[in-house]
Amino acid sequence: MIINIRVRTNQNENRVVRNGDLSYAVDLKSLPENNKANIELINTLSKYFKISVREIRIKRGLTSKNKIIEIKNN
Repeated sequence: MIINIRVRTNQNENRVVRNGDLSYAVDLKSLPENNKANIELINTLSKYFKISVREIRIKRGLTSKNKIIEIKNN
């Protein structure tokens, strides 16, 4: 499954908000430096979808607020 993510960093809490069928907004506590926000994004999505972090991959947008995420369906 491929989903679109809009990330907001430096927020008070980590949370995921569904905007549409395959579109989500994610708030993260981390700042976008040294890949911390991307790691926190994967961990937050893992908890939200109740899957392993190994099943989530950032397909496009490593340095962007808009990301395309691939979730493997096992």
